[in-house]
Amino acid sequence: MSTGRSAYGARPEFAIIGGGLVGWSIAYGLARLGRRVVVHDEGDLALRAARGNFGQVWVQDKGAGVPAYHRLTRESALQWDDLARGLREASGIDVGLRQPGGFSFCLDAAAFDARTRLMRRIQAEAGDHGFEFEMLERGSLERRLSGAPALGRKVVGASYTPYDGDVNPLRLLRALYESAIALGTTHRFGSPVEAIDPVVGGDGFEVRTAWGTAWTPQVVLAAGLGNRLLAPMVGVDCPVRPVRGQVLVTEKVRPLLPFPTADIRQTDEGGLLLGSSQEEAGFDDRVTIGNAGAIARRAVDTFPAIGGLRIVRSWAALRVMTPDGLPVYEASASCPGAWVVSCHSGVTLAAVHVHGVAAAISRGSLPSQYAHCSAARFAGPAQAAGAAASPATAGKEANVPQPA
Repeated sequence: MSTGRSAYGARPEFAIIGGGLVGWSIAYGLARLGRRVVVHDEGDLALRAARGNFGQVWVQDKGAGVPAYHRLTRESALQWDDLARGLREASGIDVGLRQPGGFSFCLDAAAFDARTRLMRRIQAEAGDHGFEFEMLERGSLERRLSGAPALGRKVVGASYTPYDGDVNPLRLLRALYESAIALGTTHRFGSPVEAIDPVVGGDGFEVRTAWGTAWTPQVVLAAGLGNRLLAPMVGVDCPVRPVRGQVLVTEKVRPLLPFPTADIRQTDEGGLLLGSSQEEAGFDDRVTIGNAGAIARRAVDTFPAIGGLRIVRSWAALRVMTPDGLPVYEASASCPGAWVVSCHSGVTLAAVHVHGVAAAISRGSLPSQYAHCSAARFAGPAQAAGAAASPATAGKEANVPQPA
């Protein structure tokens, strides 16, 4: 027996690497099932994508070409009300869920036509699972948005689906944390993981951290961009890369938008969030004037009244993106007991992470509905082609505001 086994105190069944939305969603899901969990959180040295996202539960344009991913996203959105209720009961925290449906605005006819084709494709691929959406031309859109600020002259229409919504992502992270801790989860803050060593003979793993070395029978890698380096230690390829997104925040105003849009939403505190861009900038998480200006111009082109508001804050954060935009849910074949979980939609998929992925990990096997998220898809030459034209993010363009 390794001398590190006592480092956790009470022996855990799972060590989760990563204290962001994905890590705490899995931790809470496992803890709800009575499993003993420890979370290793890098702390303030981490890139903190969970603290910089847009806070949307967003379905409508995801999964073209990969209907299983669209179904997974929609399944999570439909479970979100139960998740919000459960977190409120467990932690006393209201995460501010609104799910009135969402709009994605088109500023010219070509964009509207492309959007229509995309939504019809997703609907056709959904098959018997169904997918409700509407394409609203300007007149119908104005009637639907009665009471909202007047539309800009460039707006020709929008797509709408009833599944979309938003939450307060900081409250969500806190609620997941408080709920998991209340169920006995241990939190190791300031504990970056330096190495994960499978024990000879398959007897668990030695996790080497700033807190020392500790043994765990199973380990879940939910370390965001850190999974690129950590996953190979347990025999899994997880080629995630950073994609920068920028967000602008206006001063607080009276309620203007009772619904989220693809690139504008009003928080429950009154400020409008404008964003976010998708930029290949490596690990540079600085705000840039050019992209901030593009975000602001699109917002004003959509709702001119926004032009009279002051910008009071801005930030940039780094998304966790795979070559094809899909999540990674993988059980290591060479290191049984090691799991890898990565995605760029930690808010949208939080409900399925809590209710589905965590339950699968607890049972010891991933169901076939997650097969499209296997890391095995990165094993061959098709990996490079996937990066060039991602079906999971069809319709998105670099440096154009997109939902997080």
